[in-house]
Amino acid sequence: MARNPERRTALVDAAIEVLAREGARGLTFRAVDTEAKVPIGTASNYFTSRDDLFTQAGRHIHVRMTPDPAEVAETLRPAPSRELVASLMQWVLRRTVKERTGYLALLELRLEATRRPELREALTEAIRAELEANVRFHLDSGLPGDADTVRILYFAMTGLLLEHLTLPGVLAQDTTERLVEVLVERVVGRQ
Repeated sequence: MARNPERRTALVDAAIEVLAREGARGLTFRAVDTEAKVPIGTASNYFTSRDDLFTQAGRHIHVRMTPDPAEVAETLRPAPSRELVASLMQWVLRRTVKERTGYLALLELRLEATRRPELREALTEAIRAELEANVRFHLDSGLPGDADTVRILYFAMTGLLLEHLTLPGVLAQDTTERLVEVLVERVVGRQ
């Protein structure tokens, strides 16, 4: 197995691009090699199987999609309030649109995880840790609501983002943004 960590990361990033563009069926070693612009056969030197490639993509996708800490700090400058929660949810919506490829690849990985136990384990661990970190962040920041508030916002936003990314014609952009405001108002309440 090859040990160049930079090349491995480049191959996993290429796999994420392939997943977003072609879906799980299109994720082959050859497609990854082509996307990464490396010689054919390179990916098979880094990953033992397609399952391994899926699992590595599942472990890496959250690293790739983690926001810049400076951007987070800037977003959190206002005092904790329902308005700040709404602003944070709008920020999530904008980030999702900006990093559309990563989110589409994550959706493909979630579907594929129903058939691949090792991928399911990796994604479950990563997403659970992310959700728990979001709960801690929300509570530690003094934002209104409790742990269940964060969970409800998370699951509602996940559904809204799924619809927005996969069938954007169902909801107009202004309606999506307005629904985020309504969602926060209904879950967090007026303060």
